[in-house]
Amino acid sequence: MCGIAGLQTLNGETPDQSLLDRLSHAMAHRGPDGQGYHVRPGLGLVQTRLAIIDLAGGDQPLYGPDGKSGGPQGKFRVALIANAEIYNYRELRQGLTDCNFTTNSDCEPPLHLYGRYGLDFVRHLRGMYAIAIDDPVKDRLVLARDPFGIKPLYYTQTSQGFAFASEPQALIKAGLVNAELVTDKRDELLQLQFTTGRQTPFAGIERVMPGEVLVVEKGRIVERHLHQALPVGEVRGLTEEDAMVLLDQYLEESIDLHQRADVDYGMFLSGGIDSSAVLAMMARLNVRPVYAFTAGFDSDAVHDERAHARKLAARVGAEHEEVSFGEEDFWNLLPRVAAAMDDPVADYAILPTYKLAMTAREAGIKVILSGEGGDELFAGYGRYRSAMRWHILGGRPMRRRGIFDGLGILRREPPDWRFGIARAEASEGNLHRTRLQVAQAVDIADWLPNDLLTKLDRCLMANGIEGRVPFIDPVLADFAFRLPDALKVRRTGLNPFAPTLGKWLLRKWLHKTLPEAEPFARKKGFTVPVADWIAAKGDRLGKMVAGSPAIAEMCQPGSVESLFSATGSARTKRQGQAAWSLLFYALWHRCHIEGVQPQGDVFHNLHAP
Repeated sequence: MCGIAGLQTLNGETPDQSLLDRLSHAMAHRGPDGQGYHVRPGLGLVQTRLAIIDLAGGDQPLYGPDGKSGGPQGKFRVALIANAEIYNYRELRQGLTDCNFTTNSDCEPPLHLYGRYGLDFVRHLRGMYAIAIDDPVKDRLVLARDPFGIKPLYYTQTSQGFAFASEPQALIKAGLVNAELVTDKRDELLQLQFTTGRQTPFAGIERVMPGEVLVVEKGRIVERHLHQALPVGEVRGLTEEDAMVLLDQYLEESIDLHQRADVDYGMFLSGGIDSSAVLAMMARLNVRPVYAFTAGFDSDAVHDERAHARKLAARVGAEHEEVSFGEEDFWNLLPRVAAAMDDPVADYAILPTYKLAMTAREAGIKVILSGEGGDELFAGYGRYRSAMRWHILGGRPMRRRGIFDGLGILRREPPDWRFGIARAEASEGNLHRTRLQVAQAVDIADWLPNDLLTKLDRCLMANGIEGRVPFIDPVLADFAFRLPDALKVRRTGLNPFAPTLGKWLLRKWLHKTLPEAEPFARKKGFTVPVADWIAAKGDRLGKMVAGSPAIAEMCQPGSVESLFSATGSARTKRQGQAAWSLLFYALWHRCHIEGVQPQGDVFHNLHAP
């Protein structure tokens, strides 16, 4: 896993080396094990490496065979840099017997596939990736991102040309674009806690969309191609028994592939359905004990998952490390976490995820498997069950109300904050899918890549760790998405008032495989007690947040202080979310728009001139 960046100039001049060095330096945390450059007239590519597979020989760029008669320093050779893990690389090598492989890297097969299939090379890849290919014969740059958007990729088009990077902050720190805020995206962030679509919160910086392949010539995009993540095919007619057999087969295959590494790997264990399923399968596949890390909170206000996770780890013989996240961690780590989230995600799960990554790295682990994607693909969220019902029966659209709606805090309640979600609903609803599938597809289009996967990528890569998500595998995802609705969502009994549960098939599999996980027990949910920590210092904190220019320009006078000072029964859940969102945004703005790097705790960063 790595960081990648590059610049294709408009005028054909060779990019300045100091600019490429700045890009490399800005992504050093993503690749602490080495760096590589590919430079020719009109183009410069940069890669920082986190060595996972072929530790000795997998340095990048990787070069293909000569496209013409050769030349000095690979003048006519196709070059590839990638932030990727191609899990089926061994199988791909077996089908490319006529190719001369020079490394054991998982990223070399895509290079030969590009030579054979051109832009369709991505159809053969099973993995997560952001790939850049220099094709000097056709004089073009090709960028490709995996269909679920597991790995990030951003670009900007300037007077110098076309530039791209794994993180927006790299483009800003390299001086290619200024850190200017898009206010519509700010509003969307406050209401949703993430942003949707192609446009980032930074003016001029856009996302390569999940599944997109871009062709760039002479500093401008000339082609866009899209490979969909989800199947369009009809729901498969499967019995529960047949589906259980296939689930076991596909889950075992995916996790086996996701364990391919030449370094130590482990997993994040929350004790929920998804991570428990990953634990059960990893325990089956591994001879040595599984390394498992669980976060818990020293607070009576939220459910602590450590005891349950401890029981499961003991059941399978895992080496289990419990990580406590307390109020002191909140005040001390939050500025660093906000700095890592350059593409902002105000999901409080970023906090324990960041500390878990710190702990795993200290333990010598470089690869972590995680359960992201299980809820989206097997229909675990309660909002899906609501979306399945017709309006007259209590059904309602997802995310119909923003966090700040009706609270009287913002000077102007943004009217268009839901535009990105509505766009996804319209697009996914036109593909002859069930109501449940539409709800799942809407989340997979934006919530999954722009919240959950961004959170995992930034928190882990800030600590030099690769995150892998075996539920988000194309084969497993195709199977799960096309399951009949009744194998995803079902009542627990014949009584019409019996609870309805999502992830039915996955629960059944886990009940059979690891019954100690209690998969049919009532879900307690994952909550971080940020609202209580904020409330405990609300009077002091409210004044400091209100004094932030970023907050003052958009909030009613006095409203922020009142919000932060509200305690006890006078404080609603949504007010707690709003206070957290404003605090996160103030720290994020301080770092990424004002350009002040974090030092010290939350109070120091809010107070610093």
